Amino acid sequence: MTIRLCCWIRSTIGILSFFSIVGTSTLFTNKVVAQITPDASLGAESSRVKPLNHLLERIDGGAIRGTCLFHSFQDFNIKEGRGAYFSNPTGIENIIGRVTGENYSQILGTLGVLGNANLYFLNPIGIIFGQNSRLDINGSFSASTNSLILSDGSKFGSTVSQEKPLLTVNLVKPIGFDIEVEKRNTTITNTGNLSVGQDLTFVAENIDLQGKLQAGRDLTLQAQDTVKIRDSATNPYIAQSG
Repeated sequence: MTIRLCCWIRSTIGILSFFSIVGTSTLFTNKVVAQITPDASLGAESSRVKPLNHLLERIDGGAIRGTCLFHSFQDFNIKEGRGAYFSNPTGIENIIGRVTGENYSQILGTLGVLGNANLYFLNPIGIIFGQNSRLDINGSFSASTNSLILSDGSKFGSTVSQEKPLLTVNLVKPIGFDIEVEKRNTTITNTGNLSVGQDLTFVAENIDLQGKLQAGRDLTLQAQDTVKIRDSATNPYIAQSG
């Protein structure tokens, strides 16, 4: 059985371990060729990736606007057994990272924040959380294939605008995701056990779920087309929210 959604939904979910829904995985045809590679769209405020050891990387730099820190990447992937953490400068409440390249993101290891800031991660091609993926985030985490709408009315997404300087307003904050987008058959897939301290949000055209999702507060799953949930006796699907 496949659950098809023709509208956007938001729900606070309790324990859902009783689904047994059969489906096929979304096939990603894009070739992932790099790990974490910043792009040049933020100029002198571009992201910087610093290896801390052979298994751990720290992401510094970015563009600070008010209480938000913006990052932009050509590719963003984390191998299994490795970790990547965003630095959390003093006063930053929201960290927003986008991918502007042509490859989906594979989060097969640990994605984290070195502090209590919320993390927004955007890739319009798609996002895969693998079986051994993990979130080390005290705040909230949002993953989306759509653009993020900011409080000044602008959008921060995959398109690098040449018409005006990016992020010119000093005081901006995320207020939601752009749902008026052209259908691109994009998917967020999770087969791991993901948990965060506050809210956990997935927004995409399609969402493919296995494993476990756990939020300290609200768990929000928004799909423009299809939510697919697959479950087995040995690997039950569980969704929990505070």
